Amino acid sequence: MEQPEQEDVTALLEAAREGDEAAFRALFDRLYGELRRLAHVVRASHQAPTLNTTALVHEAYLKLVPGRGFTVRDRAHFFRIAARAMRYVLVDAARRRRSRARGEQRLALDPVDGADELSTDILALDAALTALEAVHPRQASVVECRFFAGLSVEDTAAALEISEPTVKRDWRVARAWLADAIERGVPSPNM
Repeated sequence: MEQPEQEDVTALLEAAREGDEAAFRALFDRLYGELRRLAHVVRASHQAPTLNTTALVHEAYLKLVPGRGFTVRDRAHFFRIAARAMRYVLVDAARRRRSRARGEQRLALDPVDGADELSTDILALDAALTALEAVHPRQASVVECRFFAGLSVEDTAAALEISEPTVKRDWRVARAWLADAIERGVPSPNM
């Protein structure tokens, strides 16, 4: 039996699926604290200098606003989608930072030393994850759930509808694959 808060989230998810934008805003408000925690983890994982936690959550929100085809099954699936949105926000910020660094006119306000290297690391991870997704989509989904969303093995298994041993195996193999791909310098498809 679902707890009252889970029932509220489930009802809001169902209403958002039906196109109710007010329900989506209420869902976002209800889960805002957890989204900030997730954004903090994602930023710390990437040492992302360009966006603060609040900005990352709000940018991800703009990518999450439901439109056609907004289908979120449950809370875990919502956080999986939120993690992907945060990944895209960080990658977009890293690309903007890299393009400014290449341009003739560099912005005078560049408060973080080593930010270009950090942007490259984020872009390298994204390129490797995109390459992994092309050959092993389920493993890439496990990485998004575990690394970007901070989901537990149990929650990842529920979100992807696979067994916990499969999550553990895919997580272990995907991490090794990504480390190797980053070391080899997998080219980004958007470069």
